[in-house]
Amino acid sequence: QVELVESGGGFVQPGGSLTLSCASSGNESLNNMGWIRQRPGNQRELVGTISLGGATNYADSMKCRVTISRDNAKTTAYLQMNNLNPEYTAVYTCRAFVPGGVYWGQGTRVSVSS
Repeated sequence: QVELVESGGGFVQPGGSLTLSCASSGNESLNNMGWIRQRPGNQRELVGTISLGGATNYADSMKCRVTISRDNAKTTAYLQMNNLNPEYTAVYTCRAFVPGGVYWGQGTRVSVSS
């Protein structure tokens, strides 16, 4: 069993930056972790992923503004977002794969506005 808890969401002005965290706890080792977002009125979309070895992949549309990282214990993932615009207003959710399945966090809301 694994629990994922996101934090760091909130209000930010256009052009600003924000870093989200995804902290995990439980008795299963995590493999690939990722971030998914859902903008108001839109379908969920993958922001990016990070492997156990630290290899990252990003959505082409967000690559220039997003950096995903992971701590040394591999239990926490981060999503750094820079030069934000209102299109980044969304609920951001952490996802983690384990050998036997996948776990989801509760999501954290980001609002980009003046």
